[in-house]
Amino acid sequence: MSATHLSPRAAERRFYLLTTTRWLPVGFVVGIFILVQTNRGLSIAQAATIGSVMGLTCFFLELPTSGFADAVGRRPVYVAAAVINVVAITAYAVAQSFWAFVVAGALMGAFRALDSGPLEAWFVDTVHTTTPGVDVDGPLSRAGSILGGAIALGAVLSGLLIWWNPAATVFGDEDASALDVAVWVSAVLSVVHLVAAWVVMKEPRPAAGSERTRVAHALIEARQTPVVIKSGLVLLGRNRVLMGIVLAEVFWSIGMITFEAFMPLRLEEMVGSAQEAGALVGPVSAAGWGLFSVGAWLAGTTSSRIGVARAAVVGRVLNALGAVVMGLVMGPVGLIAAYLFTYSMHGLNGPPHEALLHREAEAKNRSTVLSINSMMAFLAFGVAGPVFGLMADRVSLAAAMVTAGAVSILGAFFYLPARRKERRLERDGSRVVETSSAP
Repeated sequence: MSATHLSPRAAERRFYLLTTTRWLPVGFVVGIFILVQTNRGLSIAQAATIGSVMGLTCFFLELPTSGFADAVGRRPVYVAAAVINVVAITAYAVAQSFWAFVVAGALMGAFRALDSGPLEAWFVDTVHTTTPGVDVDGPLSRAGSILGGAIALGAVLSGLLIWWNPAATVFGDEDASALDVAVWVSAVLSVVHLVAAWVVMKEPRPAAGSERTRVAHALIEARQTPVVIKSGLVLLGRNRVLMGIVLAEVFWSIGMITFEAFMPLRLEEMVGSAQEAGALVGPVSAAGWGLFSVGAWLAGTTSSRIGVARAAVVGRVLNALGAVVMGLVMGPVGLIAAYLFTYSMHGLNGPPHEALLHREAEAKNRSTVLSINSMMAFLAFGVAGPVFGLMADRVSLAAAMVTAGAVSILGAFFYLPARRKERRLERDGSRVVETSSAP
């Protein structure tokens, strides 16, 4: 069946299916990757470096790959990403050394760079083929809910699987790691996603003789990456408000090291084993995603009452303080409670930050602004991760968590130019939403 023959409802069902199969495997490994690595002999600094490799790979490939889906088609790029995902998660499953994990991290970064965008673009284009210009905000919102639900379900099932440890309880292999079982299940589910993408995602083939031209166009777009980055940096240099927002993202990413990377290791310290920590991380991560959604919902109310910039400041400060508390608490109950609070404030910080970005962007540079913001987040996480990992090894994990959380509070100060602009516009009686730099 050609994509041009799909009804909007049929395209919607396929979109939801692929969203589910894409993110369910992630739920099985979210939070336990760092436990897998340290359980196989890596230091915290080495494990953090693997996360850095993944983030930096995505950083360097995000813009070069962004034009490929437009040029050669959404389906080929999405299927290629799914293939790389299977290879990457399998590489994680079999890796036993630092350099093997480096390869796995680079593959995962390449997958994320290619995976970003093609599915959503395919869905919108397919719907617009039969119903041009129709709004798709409803289906996209439902897909976001499905994404979170798929991760939460996978995390809960992963926790139960690790707690059960079928390799030991059913097959009698006492040396088998329950964490490894969860990674292999994620690999199998990634194969399911690859098959689903191959079967379900359909689009018209390019006209004969045009494929080489499209590939050439994609390569030309990729070579424009330095120009795009330069234009983004020039834009930041000319717009102090935008520079501040992006720097706030940098400090936000540093804080994420505490609650995204180090939390499972801190929990392992408290409960005494990687298996027990892994069994807890699944349900706790699922709850975290739920509270993230609550925080994002609260962001709307907070922004309407105190202003968008102030809401961003509140979210940054509270999220950072939660990260600090995660490093200070002395028991697993306190750590989990602090994590859940921190993750809810992670959700609270997101919408106002995005709204501030869009205020400063123009139609002609909106994609560049969003890409620069995302790339700086990857870069900050990639550079700071090994530094705080080394601190965790040489001082203590708690000290590294407290320090990263405290540093991330500084991000609140970089929202102040946006707040001053917002206050000036309010004083002048202008509507902030109408006073961005867009024409």
